Amino acid sequence: MDIKDKIEATVKANNVCLFMKGTPEAPQCGFSMAVSNILKHLNVNFKGVNVLEDPNLRQGIKDYSDWPTIPQLYINGEFVGGCDIVKEMFEKGELKKILSEKSLI
Repeated sequence: MDIKDKIEATVKANNVCLFMKGTPEAPQCGFSMAVSNILKHLNVNFKGVNVLEDPNLRQGIKDYSDWPTIPQLYINGEFVGGCDIVKEMFEKGELKKILSEKSLI
């Protein structure tokens, strides 16, 4: 299975998936920590994927989404955005609304 297939399988298998540096319990970057904390604050059950464990995954997720930075949040298979976008959506109440509409919180 190539990295794109692995990423796609992970995204499809988890309603909310966060590709991040580190883990939800031990983020290794402030941006990853911020998005992880937002999801925890909203009581979202999410899968954290540590891109630091595999250099192919770290580059592969950037290629998969055509987005240059990590973290990257996916909800029901759709790319939502990185830290700035997720923070803005959270502050405006949009993230909670999306998650509620999809019965994820």
